[in-house]
Amino acid sequence: MFEREDDVVERVIQQLRRPVTINPGLDARVMREIANAPRAKRRAWPLWSLLASAAVLGTLLITHPWRQDDQSGPAAFQFVFVAPQAASVSLVGDFNDWDPKRSPMRTAQGVWATVVNLAPGRYRYAFLVNGVEWRADPGAPSAKDDEFGTPSSVVTVGGSGS
Repeated sequence: MFEREDDVVERVIQQLRRPVTINPGLDARVMREIANAPRAKRRAWPLWSLLASAAVLGTLLITHPWRQDDQSGPAAFQFVFVAPQAASVSLVGDFNDWDPKRSPMRTAQGVWATVVNLAPGRYRYAFLVNGVEWRADPGAPSAKDDEFGTPSSVVTVGGSGS
C-alpha cells in the first residue's frame, strides 16, 4: 500500500538528476546586460559569492560524480563543506567508521574539501567542525535521526539511483 522509504528517496534522486531546460534567450540577455553594465560596478566577486559557488560545485560533484567504466568498483567522491569560521573540519561516516582522523578536510578560504573512494552502496555521513560540532551536508538528503541525535546526510553510490 505504501512505498518503502528507499523507493521514495530513489525516485526523488532520479527526479533531481534530470536535466533542467533553460531558455536559450536567457544566456543572450544576461550577456547583453553584462556587456552594458557600467565599468564602475565591475569588481572582484565578494567572498560570499565564491563560497556559494563552491557549495554548488560540491553538491554537483557529490550528486553527479565523474563516471568510470567499471561501476562495480570504488569511485572517487569529493565532499565540500563551507565553514569560513571553522578551524578544522573532518568528514566522518559509515565509510571510515566515523573516525575524524581518517578523513580530515583541507580548506581554501573557508571552503573545506576532501576526496574519498567509495564502493557502491548507501552511506551516512556528516561533517565534524572544530572537533565538536556535527553538521549535516546542506546539499545532500538528510539521514534518519540516529539514536545519538546527531545530524547526518546520505550519499548513494552506484546502482540504479546514480
